[in-house]
Amino acid sequence: MNPPHPPVIASVVQAGSIAFDTPATIEKLGDITADARSRGSELVVFPEAFVGGYPKGHDFGTVVGSRTEDGRDWFRRYAEAAITIPGPSLDAIAEAAAGVYLVAGVIEREQGTLYCSVIFLGPDGRLLGVHRKLMPTAAERLVWGFGDGSTMPVINTPVGRLGAAICWENYMPLYRTAMYAKGVQVWCAPTVDDRDRWASSMQHIALEGRTFVLSANQYATRGDYPFDYDTAYGNDPDTVLIGGGSCIVDPHGRFLAGPDRSGETILTAELDLGEITRGTFDFDPVGHYARPDVFRLTVDENKKDPVVFGEIE
Repeated sequence: MNPPHPPVIASVVQAGSIAFDTPATIEKLGDITADARSRGSELVVFPEAFVGGYPKGHDFGTVVGSRTEDGRDWFRRYAEAAITIPGPSLDAIAEAAAGVYLVAGVIEREQGTLYCSVIFLGPDGRLLGVHRKLMPTAAERLVWGFGDGSTMPVINTPVGRLGAAICWENYMPLYRTAMYAKGVQVWCAPTVDDRDRWASSMQHIALEGRTFVLSANQYATRGDYPFDYDTAYGNDPDTVLIGGGSCIVDPHGRFLAGPDRSGETILTAELDLGEITRGTFDFDPVGHYARPDVFRLTVDENKKDPVVFGEIE
């Protein structure tokens, strides 16, 4: 019998970013990562939009058919808090998170468009991959562009094959199927969905994909946002805008940590990757349970550039 692989120590971070202040948020990311590393964590997952911020409750001065000048200026401020890839803020994140595999939600800027993205960094600070959210939800489409099939990586690392689905991408069955086909073992789910029923979706994905699920949500209060931030939730600094619910689930749908709603925290668990094979014994969604004679999914992973220079093929 082959000897078992040693367990992977993994952490999900439940914390709020310091909205519109990227240097301060990166400093906070470094402090939290150091704390997780001191607990033995080899893999640390941060929430959706941790660097750059999630503009909870802001309408950017928009109604159908009209934008205000104040709303445009808030978008300018939000865009200035975003990071470029590559860029100095990414370098600062890599330095702050050295020593662990890092999966973190960021707001990414390219040209005049913002993307809700996830970055994957190695312990040496090397960028291993980027995933751009394919489908922003509802009013998020006011401020975020759409990703395409070229940024859907599953990355082979010593701590498992890492992939990510951001917030409501987790509800997209075809996206999930594509990731299962790529062999994801550690499904990272950065989110800002703090509803109680989110946890049941994380259990479902763990069972369906026979994968570990690490869901990291922000815990953010009104006080984490600028004093002049115009939000539908009022100005009491103690008002909770994003209420956590982070969790770690094993391939049998069992909670290893969380869901937690107590405030800012780090949840840590041991991941026995052997549980994945034990689970696929009776269910493999893209293998012996797939029925390719009936169902087939085609995935376009080509980059969709709006402008292409050179000869047309």
